[in-house]
Amino acid sequence: MDVGSKSIRMVIDWLKDYDIILASGSPRRREILAMTGLPFRVDTSVEVDESYPDTLPVEEVAGYLARKKCDAHARNLPPRTLVIAADTVVIAGGRILGKPADEADARRMLSALAGRTHTVVTGVAVATDTGSASFSTATEVDFAPLSAEEIDYYVANYRPLDKAGSYGIQEWIGAIGVEAIRGSFYNVMGLPVQRLYSMLKQGPLPETV
Repeated sequence: MDVGSKSIRMVIDWLKDYDIILASGSPRRREILAMTGLPFRVDTSVEVDESYPDTLPVEEVAGYLARKKCDAHARNLPPRTLVIAADTVVIAGGRILGKPADEADARRMLSALAGRTHTVVTGVAVATDTGSASFSTATEVDFAPLSAEEIDYYVANYRPLDKAGSYGIQEWIGAIGVEAIRGSFYNVMGLPVQRLYSMLKQGPLPETV
């Protein structure tokens, strides 16, 4: 087998016989994970309650929810199966901005982000039948001021109702509105893929106690 056709599953040797499951319906996460070359399938069949304790610090919410999603999918997991789950939150002014309820809510969120710096945190959790691991990654995003017309155009044409904070950095709003980021671009999209890949390269997951 030449190097060009060698599967990444062989490069990460311990995964070569694993069935890899992405427990997310996000098309952005599917796109990002596919970039690694790891073969995987999507499973969104398990419903997860995405509530969290009111006392939980906002910076820990994404990690908490990622672990909650992963645990729900990992119950009675068959041998040689790896589950990957993730959750992304946008934090502005010490508050979490989730997915907007409607277009008016999306416009309100974008108005709150315009001309300010906010933080995007993605939690990632992975599990097999014998081990698990998790981490969170934070990225700071600087938004330029946005006019009401720009916000209206974005919401009407891109309908970001399925996105935390009401925006996708890979879309028009990112091109014209994001002045700078400090941290991973892919983290803002929904999956800090370099850190995930590096963690998997380190070997089998720590044994779950």
